[in-house]
Amino acid sequence: MLWQALVLQLGYNATLVTIGSCLLGIAAGATGTFLFLGKRALVSDAISHSTLPGVGLAFMVMVALGGDGRALPGLLLGSAISAGIGLLFVSWITRHTRLAEDAAIGAVLSVFFGFGIVLLTVIQTMSSGRQAGLESFLLGSTAGMLWNDALVISIGGALVLALTLILRRPMSLVAFDREFAAGAGMNVPRIELAMMGLALAITVVGLKIVGLILIVALLIIPAVAARFWSNRVGHVVLIAGAFGGLSGYAGAAISATAPALPTGPIIVLIAFALFTISLLAAPGRGILAVILRHFRFQRRVHIRQGLLALATGQPIYERLTLRLMRRAGFVRRDGVATDTGRAQAAKALLDERRWQILRSNARHEAAAARYDGLTPLESVLTEDQLAELDSSLSPKVVI
Repeated sequence: MLWQALVLQLGYNATLVTIGSCLLGIAAGATGTFLFLGKRALVSDAISHSTLPGVGLAFMVMVALGGDGRALPGLLLGSAISAGIGLLFVSWITRHTRLAEDAAIGAVLSVFFGFGIVLLTVIQTMSSGRQAGLESFLLGSTAGMLWNDALVISIGGALVLALTLILRRPMSLVAFDREFAAGAGMNVPRIELAMMGLALAITVVGLKIVGLILIVALLIIPAVAARFWSNRVGHVVLIAGAFGGLSGYAGAAISATAPALPTGPIIVLIAFALFTISLLAAPGRGILAVILRHFRFQRRVHIRQGLLALATGQPIYERLTLRLMRRAGFVRRDGVATDTGRAQAAKALLDERRWQILRSNARHEAAAARYDGLTPLESVLTEDQLAELDSSLSPKVVI
């Protein structure tokens, strides 16, 4: 059954929900990248928690107007208005008080979320609210989702993704350097407002699938995971969108295999699994890559010290150094240097003497700053600079 879900063979509605979740994940990952890079991740938390009062009030208004109160477009509109008000409160508190943004976010999200819980409690006492199912907006649920609901989520996710791609360049610049963006003539407040508006839109669109508590994870986790794989903003946005889309697709497909499986938590767990893989296995920033670089650096240090010991006629006592020297073919098993080892030892001693002169010469200060003591000087200095250093050597060293 899981395979059927993954290949979209569980019916039309399940297929539409899965595709909608995938689009939502792609849009959330791409949009959340700019929040993460701009160190505004907590803003998404304030936006998500501020949606709950809007859901409750929208339900009450639609019931008062004679409806059943469960129309998704109306609930999303109410949540969007509520989240917008919460975002305005955060902005006003930050600008007109001495409170930092994180303190303002903590105050707003707790007050709005508490007010929303009170409204949900009141709605449960209403005759039309007992079967409203509004609690699904907390953690997300696709059970019983109608075709129109899935269509609204799919279209909303696609529109947010399109706007994110259109605005990616100015948002990238503002996320990295607000002052430079302002100096370049950009309207920074308007761009930041657009960034927050996209985060608000993706939060509102994802309420039904992921829920207001977990939508923050779908916005931030794919971006954090993508950051391990690239240093370029465009690549990070693409990778974050791919991670978000994969999380949404797989999470919705898995939840469709059983009615009791919650969609939102499964999507977040898959996103966290992708983050864990990135943390461990990313080639540039992953833990395994860092460990490998450390061992390679340690090997270079041992071999360098071993070669200098050979060049100066000193014994090598460190077992690890001897083992690495034997593997490199610089010494035999009895510790006697090979021809290759003697040549490399003389080269290492030459570089060491060159390095001592390099540090004492102010004209080579820039080159000395780039040299780590292990890299061959030929890759750092020009032939003329090396010739100048060699002319200062006394006595002359011949390889």
